[in-house]
Amino acid sequence: MAKTRQRADVAIPGSASKAEPPAERTIREKSTGARSIIRSLEELDVDVVFGLPGGAILPTYDPLFDSSKLRHVLVRHEQGAGHAAEGYAVATGRVGVCIATSGPGATNLVTALMDANLDSIPMVAITGQVGASFIGTDAFQEADIVGATMPVTKHSFLITSADEIPARIAEAFYIASTGRPGPVLVDITKSAQTEEADFVWPPILDLPGYRPSSKPNARQVREAARLIATAERPVLYVGGGAIRANASEEICALTDLSGAPVVTTLTARGAVPDSHPNNLGMPGMHGAVPAVAALQQADLIVALGARFDDRVTGKLDAFAPDAKVVHVDIDPAEISKNREADVPIVGDLKMTAADLVEELGAAHEQYGEADLTAWWRQLNRLRDTYPLGWTEPDDGLMSPQYVISRLGEIVGSEDSIWVTGVGQHQMWASHFLKFEHPNQWISSGGAGTMGFGVPATMGAKAGMPEKTVWLIDGDGSFQMTNQELATCRLNGINVKVAIINNSSLGMVRQWQTLFYGQRYSNTDLETGDGTAHVPDFVKLGEAYDCAAFRVERAEDVDAAIEKAMSINDRPVVVDFVTSPNSEVWPMVPAGVSNDEILYAKGLQPEFDSEMN
Repeated sequence: MAKTRQRADVAIPGSASKAEPPAERTIREKSTGARSIIRSLEELDVDVVFGLPGGAILPTYDPLFDSSKLRHVLVRHEQGAGHAAEGYAVATGRVGVCIATSGPGATNLVTALMDANLDSIPMVAITGQVGASFIGTDAFQEADIVGATMPVTKHSFLITSADEIPARIAEAFYIASTGRPGPVLVDITKSAQTEEADFVWPPILDLPGYRPSSKPNARQVREAARLIATAERPVLYVGGGAIRANASEEICALTDLSGAPVVTTLTARGAVPDSHPNNLGMPGMHGAVPAVAALQQADLIVALGARFDDRVTGKLDAFAPDAKVVHVDIDPAEISKNREADVPIVGDLKMTAADLVEELGAAHEQYGEADLTAWWRQLNRLRDTYPLGWTEPDDGLMSPQYVISRLGEIVGSEDSIWVTGVGQHQMWASHFLKFEHPNQWISSGGAGTMGFGVPATMGAKAGMPEKTVWLIDGDGSFQMTNQELATCRLNGINVKVAIINNSSLGMVRQWQTLFYGQRYSNTDLETGDGTAHVPDFVKLGEAYDCAAFRVERAEDVDAAIEKAMSINDRPVVVDFVTSPNSEVWPMVPAGVSNDEILYAKGLQPEFDSEMN
């Protein structure tokens, strides 16, 4: 049987479903369950795993010691292993893999699994479990991790017999990488790891009921093309599914042919180049004014791998009141979940976008091309009037936006990958960096996980060692997982870290400024107030044997970035001391209509009424 290719470059060589005749067996050998785990990963062409051993997974770490194909990266915390697997997966397009022991080792993965689930990241987590006979006895480090992770994974397996291992691991990779990608957990009892059984490869996949759709309905595609051809105010609303589906080329072709404006969500940055003249930028709570206005005033929204989440829509019943909706998604559960779709299309986005391009050409011949001149005149006025920018702080400290913009200018985008933590710095990075390619932006979207940054950067660099990988992190987010700098240094994973150190939990502080009468309850971190640095990030970086230095003046920023770029024999940590008074604008306050977007504090944009 020919190899079946799935998204994320996963192939289960020669595998068959239970209903199909099995392929000719190529491997059958006696093995322990533990050895079968490692052999399965090797046969799946896994090259890097991130993990931390413990008692219930220890049998698997013994054959791992002898593997010549698998590189194991020993993390300092299991959450770091999970986020590293995510970073690896997004940067490479392949399935990320992490390993942990039972009990607290497994539960420490839950945050990363939730993060991967919400952002549709293909990932397989392998956890050890107490022996099968001890399950349910509250044995030492026993936890029902399958039950705990069911709400935050695409699927979870429990393996109690060694002969199940090859098939279940192959199934886990297949599920993680096909349809809507996501995380899969494989929990393996210690007794299954120590048992002997035949290792058989390729295995037969037994997944009744799992049939991810790929080919879209042709009639629905034709109807979507008709709507695009005849709309006066169309918008292409591109979500993170465009990145996962590797659909950037097709979506750019659709953008060019339709002439429609396009907006790219936080997780879709780079799906359409920022330099493309039709790209209005990021929509949503902290989106660009023209991007927010375009969605709000559209008569047609073509949602491509997007899920109408609350950060984009604002008050849902006031979102885009005059727009018809074409919704394309690989996951049928997303169609009409938040916003009713007039034309629902379930299918692979890469295939669907290509079909839309073909059908739109035919629709133009039949219906002509809509005149979008007035629509673009309105949007270009908003672009010119309300560009992204910032106000210099009045406290004498550096503007974080200036630091990030200089990083983007000096580092460039051709051979770089950008990763962020979560907070104000994340929004500024999305605003002031330029993204020209998919998979060069890695950030926590749906979960908004502080602490994502350092381990995800480590995973991205491990997967793409030839790339320059920068982390832009906040002092709050950085402190949650900075111990993985030790992992980076000891494994030659030479990342570069820019800490936007405003000595506070900046996004929470901004909300306290705007909505809580400047009552700054527990948001001051005291990491860089000019008199003390607790911790001192330079000393912390040096303690991990990284190159580390501090920048406190705007005139020193460029030289510091260039110095960081010149150091490639170890990780680099740069502590940029910035103002806590800098804020993220534009902003749509929570719970209100996107019509109430504020361009800056107290300044509401004026939308054209002629198009409404």
